[in-house]
Amino acid sequence: MAHKKTGGSKARQGSKAAGKRLGVKMYSGEKIKTGQIIVRQKGNRFHAGEGVGTGRDFTLFASRPGVVATRKRSGKSVIEVKSTEK
Repeated sequence: MAHKKTGGSKARQGSKAAGKRLGVKMYSGEKIKTGQIIVRQKGNRFHAGEGVGTGRDFTLFASRPGVVATRKRSGKSVIEVKSTEK
């Protein structure tokens, strides 16, 4: 009976791919300018609300200046930009 494992460690561990820098960039309550990125994501984990646009890679960005706000709408997380002007 052999007591040596077969193959090398590199074959089991996979590749060393760089991280994609996904995630929330601006949190609720933070001031934001037009065009700034709010969330980088794969698929629609967060949905765009009022004052927020969606890029072709599902990135959410501010379409107007204001303050970032989050809420739930029918079980989905929605991100909005509330205007600071009164």
